[in-house]
Amino acid sequence: MARIHQINVSDGGVPKLPVDRAAVGLDGMEGDRQADRKHHGGPDQTLCLYSLEVIEMLKAEGHPIAPGSTGENLTIIGLDWATIASGQRFRVGEGLVIEITDATTPCAKNAQWFADGRFSRMSGTKHPGASRWYAKVLTPGVVATGDPVARISP
Repeated sequence: MARIHQINVSDGGVPKLPVDRAAVGLDGMEGDRQADRKHHGGPDQTLCLYSLEVIEMLKAEGHPIAPGSTGENLTIIGLDWATIASGQRFRVGEGLVIEITDATTPCAKNAQWFADGRFSRMSGTKHPGASRWYAKVLTPGVVATGDPVARISP
């Protein structure tokens, strides 16, 4: 079963740091904000998600990446990341319901997490299955580390 490995927040920028639990509303996660609101955030980018398995694969390639470093709010373990697609809905914990909106565009601020500086390694276009994903909140809720993550539609 998939679950939340780590919940990450920051006052803007990367890395985001771990917290044990957080309330998630229609406008974002408690304790978190984006430094660049022109390119990040908004209703279709309320949360950023990433896979622990992808992070571990990148680490094995020699990159100094870790959960939260690339700006994801939820680091998830146990999902087949290559099957994530826009329009899928997930229940996270007991009440939070989210819908995947789009793969993220890799940001130059993440170059520091790649040994060669090529942050395009996170591009889903160039490297299918390696992208972070944005999600919008359909039903607000509180999430905690270890909470289940279950696909509830397509």
